[in-house]
Amino acid sequence: MAEGDKRKASDVFIECLEQEGVEYVFGVPGEENLDFLDSLSRSKQIKLILNRHEQAAGFMAATYGRLTGKVGVCLSTLGPGATNFVTAAAYATLGGMPMLMITGQKPIKKSKQGRFQILDVVSMMQPITKYAHQIASSDNIPSRVREAFRIAEEEKPGATHIELPEDIADEHTASAAVPRSIVRRPTADVKSIAQAVEALQSAKRPLLVIGAGANRKMTSKMLGEFVEKTCIPFLTTQLGKGVIDERHPRFLGCAALSAGDFVHRAIEDADCIVNIGHDVIEKPPFFMHNDRSRGARTVIHVSTKTAEVDPVYFPHIEVIGDIANAIWQIKEAITPSPKWNFDAMLRYRQAEVEHTARLADDARFPIFPPYAVRQVRDALPDDAIVCLDNGIYKIWFARGYNARRPNTVLLDNALATMGAGLPSAMASAMVYPDRKIVAVCGDGGFMMNSQELETAVRLGLNLTVLILNDNGYGMIRWKQANMGFEDFGLTYGNPDFVKYAESYGAVGHRVESAAHLGELLAHCRDTPGVHLIDCPVDYSENDRILNSEIKTLASQL
Repeated sequence: MAEGDKRKASDVFIECLEQEGVEYVFGVPGEENLDFLDSLSRSKQIKLILNRHEQAAGFMAATYGRLTGKVGVCLSTLGPGATNFVTAAAYATLGGMPMLMITGQKPIKKSKQGRFQILDVVSMMQPITKYAHQIASSDNIPSRVREAFRIAEEEKPGATHIELPEDIADEHTASAAVPRSIVRRPTADVKSIAQAVEALQSAKRPLLVIGAGANRKMTSKMLGEFVEKTCIPFLTTQLGKGVIDERHPRFLGCAALSAGDFVHRAIEDADCIVNIGHDVIEKPPFFMHNDRSRGARTVIHVSTKTAEVDPVYFPHIEVIGDIANAIWQIKEAITPSPKWNFDAMLRYRQAEVEHTARLADDARFPIFPPYAVRQVRDALPDDAIVCLDNGIYKIWFARGYNARRPNTVLLDNALATMGAGLPSAMASAMVYPDRKIVAVCGDGGFMMNSQELETAVRLGLNLTVLILNDNGYGMIRWKQANMGFEDFGLTYGNPDFVKYAESYGAVGHRVESAAHLGELLAHCRDTPGVHLIDCPVDYSENDRILNSEIKTLASQL
């Protein structure tokens, strides 16, 4: 290619993003991104989503990746813009969400500004990403962009980072986008399948535990067929919710609490556990031990990667490869055993259902959390998406909200950050504009990225934000009280959330009674636009129920 045929490097970068199928770039640009921004303005494929804070842009990109399996892309300038991406990078990497962060930088070949705003962003990102790289030559843009996308999407998915200095963005290059390759995930070895089948058929009380990795791949159909054929009961971790419809008669619950719940009693009854898509970033739903006198169980690890071993997790059999294919192979090879007996496990589940129903009938005001969970579930269709911020209500929703499809309950049990609920709901509304979207946030978490209400209104999104308002950091207050400390340092005041929503052009509502909550949820579900519901919540009995009542009842069965 002749010198005159070379193209601007930022144009080539955008071409590479288009080659990868990028639809959106979420972000807050700065002056070091202006060449990139100019090139982006001419793209007929990619839309810039201008956010109000880089952290929210990162959360939206990560959620886009979580829902689609494709890399979500976000943009910031250097220095403070890049540092605002740090929490979102950790959120994506721990949560297994494919994301690419693009940050600007001052010129690296000649600069007249000394060290103004300059941080070593690449080194900062390396511990919390799968890949971090500075583009030092425009000729390398195509290969580095392709590599960032490949690594971000490869199991386990996560965040990647490319720094594009402004002088490199302004260079001219003859390079062109690298096409995506066709890749098939490897299938599990037949001998490992045979070992897993033998262990299951030799067991008396086998059990399935569905984890985070199973919610990233198309495992729902195969797992459903496996359960239908074998009738083996299943439970989920928080990040495994919804892989199989949780109304299924063999569903045993979600391991939302650390220990002592009804579901943990069912786990203790099992003599063979198939752990599907296990990820050590989640609180373990069970602990392994090597003492055979204590009834050590056989554990089968089914995942795309071998198990990370720690003192409480060292599986006996590993089935490594595409999860859906592995489950299909086991299903085809297995013969249900007449020795299997699941009566005790199912009794624990029935006891939990009855207990939860009693709690959900409590129509006190301010709203009791289990009542709020039921009202949200009753108001929404099966394919609605509930995006949970981080707080004590997350445990109530994980335990009591029946997910009916994969990735319809988006909670964060990995980094467990506050502030992601609203941006996650916004990304969900963009990916699935015809589905009902609800963000459930505490008042503290909501305020951390509440400015994105303006973005949601500007984009014309349809979603509802339910704020569970207790004027404090409720989960930490619960832990503080549980540890015997005085109530200190965790309460605050809030704005008038109705007026606050209206100031951004959203519609604000305030819950006035228990019955009113259901009415408002139905109204917001059926009315286009951005809605905010201010819902007073009563957390006074969290400790009595979650720490005492549930564990006592479960231990008595």
